[in-house]
Amino acid sequence: MIIVQLKEGENIERALKKFKRKYEKTGVVRELRSRQSFTKPSVVNRKNRQRAAYVQKLKENED
Repeated sequence: MIIVQLKEGENIERALKKFKRKYEKTGVVRELRSRQSFTKPSVVNRKNRQRAAYVQKLKENED
């Protein structure tokens, strides 16, 4: 359960922003979406390799 501590006189919008940030960090929505449909392990591995190659390319271009 996510608990957001409010300071005295703190705005409700700020508290909502904190809650949303904590909720995003838990990864509940991402996991729910991934479980809605099955993806083959080979497809997952291919996406991971493509992502790794993209990040490596970015780091090489940075130098």
